[in-house]
Amino acid sequence: MSQATQTPHSHGAVVPAASRAEQFASFDVEAFEVPGGREEIWRFTPMKRLRGLHDGTAVADGELSVVVDGADVRVETVGRDDERLGKGGTPADRIAAQAYSSFERATVITVPKETQAAVTTVTVTGPGEGQAAYGHLQIRAEQFAEAVVVIDHRGSGTVADNVELVVGDGAKLTVVSVHDWADDAVQVSAHHARLGRDATLRHHLVALGGDLVRVSPTVVYAGPGGDAELNGLYFADAGQHIELRTFADHAQPNCKSNVVYKGALQGVDARTVWIGDVLIRAAAEGTETFELNRNLVLTEGARADSVPNLEIETGEIAGAGHASATGRFDDEQLFYLQARGIPEGVARRLVVRGFFHELLMKIAVPEIRERLEAAIEAELEAVGA
Repeated sequence: MSQATQTPHSHGAVVPAASRAEQFASFDVEAFEVPGGREEIWRFTPMKRLRGLHDGTAVADGELSVVVDGADVRVETVGRDDERLGKGGTPADRIAAQAYSSFERATVITVPKETQAAVTTVTVTGPGEGQAAYGHLQIRAEQFAEAVVVIDHRGSGTVADNVELVVGDGAKLTVVSVHDWADDAVQVSAHHARLGRDATLRHHLVALGGDLVRVSPTVVYAGPGGDAELNGLYFADAGQHIELRTFADHAQPNCKSNVVYKGALQGVDARTVWIGDVLIRAAAEGTETFELNRNLVLTEGARADSVPNLEIETGEIAGAGHASATGRFDDEQLFYLQARGIPEGVARRLVVRGFFHELLMKIAVPEIRERLEAAIEAELEAVGA
């Protein structure tokens, strides 16, 4: 188990060993070396549990099922030659490039210009236990459009995929990505978000199920005035590995990014990893950014890693900083509740609910919020918390 830490920093206090500005990216899988696990971006990942996604031995012998339910959007199934694909971002690791090189058909969801769409649900079901599949999804919010899209991952199998979020000038896109896989599932996913001038993105990532889930959301700004909020909620139990790696790449002036990720973990060998990178390039004057990670360790034998990185190439910013902490229950909170006649098990559940409350309230889809609350409750009851 990680030792309890509190590491707040003002802007400029931490610079990663290798600049994110120099990170290699390519659509060609052969342009990447096969990772061995010692590389910075792979050092927390249990490579043997990736089932060959990283070295090309995972053969696509199944398919993802993608079902879209939305009345105000345009849904297309397109081939690899569609010129819109890849506009959200370029793969920055071998698995993302492998996924981009391996899918046969992509799903493109477009919110037309100036349309205020109702909630759209995208249900992604795995290929099945013992099978592997690659996928590609692109969500496009055209100029001044507004939409909420829920991506609901479920089922079994081994999956690598890319999700592109292309947010046009003045558009507002909210994405809720729920990773509630069966216990056998392995998923490695890269989310590429590209924001136009004065565009707004609210990205909510929820990771609950699966054997191994690794998701890397990246935001780049294509024009000034972009505003991105990345929120994450994750809960790992015995033997489960959840790894979430956020990256806000500020290359335009007067943009904002705010990252809040919170995780709980319980059980032997439960493992969570959060890596938060922010890069403020020389041209990104007026940037305002902050990232926060909190982890709550509920039992012995669990481990949480939290690594915030902040790299700044200009001094003309509005503000930047980060903080992270990993620890156990707050004994004072438990004592306060028990002193008022609340049994310890109930008191513990109340503390965990309060821990996640802020993020749950940001999810503006009631049925999804209620489902997540029930899932968290089930996790806690499983160990008699």
